Amino acid sequence: MKEVILIKLGEIVLKGLNRKNFEDTLIKSIKRRLHKIGAFKVKASQSIITVAPVFDDIDMDEAVECVSKIFGIAAFSRACTAEKDIEKIKEAAGEYLEEQFSVTGSFKVEAKRSDKKFPLTSPEIAREVGGYLAERFPDVRVDVHNPDTVVTVEIRDGAAYIHSGVIRGAGGIPVGTGGKAAILISGGIDSPVAAYMMAKRGIELTAVHFASPPYTSERAEEKVTELLKRVSAYSGRITMYTVPFTKLQEQIRDKCHEEYFTIIMRRFMMTIAEEIARKNDCQALITGESLGQVASQTIGAIACTDDACTMPVFRPLIGMDKEEIIEISRKIDTFEISIQPYEDCCTVFTPKHPRTRPVLKNVIEEQNKIDFGQLVKEAVENVRIMEIS
Repeated sequence: MKEVILIKLGEIVLKGLNRKNFEDTLIKSIKRRLHKIGAFKVKASQSIITVAPVFDDIDMDEAVECVSKIFGIAAFSRACTAEKDIEKIKEAAGEYLEEQFSVTGSFKVEAKRSDKKFPLTSPEIAREVGGYLAERFPDVRVDVHNPDTVVTVEIRDGAAYIHSGVIRGAGGIPVGTGGKAAILISGGIDSPVAAYMMAKRGIELTAVHFASPPYTSERAEEKVTELLKRVSAYSGRITMYTVPFTKLQEQIRDKCHEEYFTIIMRRFMMTIAEEIARKNDCQALITGESLGQVASQTIGAIACTDDACTMPVFRPLIGMDKEEIIEISRKIDTFEISIQPYEDCCTVFTPKHPRTRPVLKNVIEEQNKIDFGQLVKEAVENVRIMEIS
């Protein structure tokens, strides 16, 4: 018996004349993400995408897990195929649902007939299949109002499909349809969630991480790599740029007033990230800032930070509280990694009393005490690059 995945589209159906571009991008994404599992035929028809394994030994559990994390998919079902003959459909339904019906208490059958050439109407199909299943599984009662299991029979152009439930997809729009942006990624809770949320809006991600050895350890970098692997399960491949930040932070520590350490450091980060972003054809930066969460995330501090770059800066967490962010981090399986006790560069030389209402003129005066341009140039020239997927 051949098993397939039937994918239902979400926002894509609202894209009008651009819909095909979104569908094509989603199909490419599905093929690319499933390639490591095996060979699949992926085809769009009648407002669904059918994913069919080429060989019988493909692990469909793994394929379903992969599909559940692909943005652009609103919902999907794991289904078996049958010839468009009512007797074949009934037999296939009985075989496919046998294991599930051994543990379910009640069921009903719904039918959808997209192929109007099929000789039976939708109510007739549901009645035929329902009667067959009731006879084959006499211990499972029919309940059309509140069933434990809803069996759906879909009659489409290519075949008939039988499934017993719809699984919620990742939603959003396909990665790549929203452009490219660079996420400033730390080892904390917030930035991986920000990366996930922007990938959900179709953004292809490049990651920029700042490392300050010996103040930060190799384990801290490994932690960030693991976080990006969890994000890449949703976003697809990510190129990670690790920026050497020690010299720059030491210059800030030695030459600038302590209360400006954090804001000047963040201005350096934005400038360096913008340089890397432009070299990768990115059109924006992404940060995990949430308004008022820490001293460097006040309106005044954010304004001073943004002054250091010219690209748009996306802050998808800006109006969220910590509990909301943690909830998403648990959902995407980054929380337990984020709370591992390995410091990142943002916690190095943290001032005791950071300036919460910085004045841009004063910040620039402090920043001018060090060779801003030369330090940025050296940092960009010495980045390390890693592909994460």
